[in-house]
Amino acid sequence: MLFNRHKQEIPTADEALPGRPERPFALAPRHLVLDAPLVTDESNIPDGHQVALFGLGCFWGAEEVFWQMPGVWSTSVGYAGGTTPNPSYEEVCSGRTGHTEAVRVVFDPATVSYGDLVKAFYEFHDPTQGMRQGNDVGTQYRSAIYTFSPEQERVARELTTAYEPVLAQRGYGPITTEIKPAPTYYYAEDHHQQYLVKVPNGYRCHSATGVPFPAGV
Repeated sequence: MLFNRHKQEIPTADEALPGRPERPFALAPRHLVLDAPLVTDESNIPDGHQVALFGLGCFWGAEEVFWQMPGVWSTSVGYAGGTTPNPSYEEVCSGRTGHTEAVRVVFDPATVSYGDLVKAFYEFHDPTQGMRQGNDVGTQYRSAIYTFSPEQERVARELTTAYEPVLAQRGYGPITTEIKPAPTYYYAEDHHQQYLVKVPNGYRCHSATGVPFPAGV
């Protein structure tokens, strides 16, 4: 019962694992597909580019979706939305950090809009499943959009409102995606970054609804 509670409920700050003050592992300097910096911040992101942060189930397949989109400059996978600082993958999978698996996307809005990223986010997974995606069960698989500006929040909420009735028409329940200001993002271990380049036949979550975003929105 305790294990099941950890998998289904986000722990309070007092219940969460303590983590550590610094990232305990090294990361590759460059993105394996896009040849941009893997670790990105205001010091190396090109002028005019923006950051988006999404949680949509297992981050291995989710990252692949975004690095294939024109206008995306860099992607990475990590953990966000929880309490434990600099967690390990095993800690996140325990359900005792509060984090969800996340994909960080650095993009050029002159080529791909934030709205296009949100639409891809919704079409790639099932945003109605709560603390799971398909057979992947736990708080670390919950759906999330973490926003970096009021404009991003506005777009995310408007597109969510537009998509929910379309899903309902196909028999799906309410969207459970949490939309919140972007929390601290912690990079995942190096072997998780661009995982499907390293393991081309590796695991991809197949929980997408198959429901396209309504045209003209």
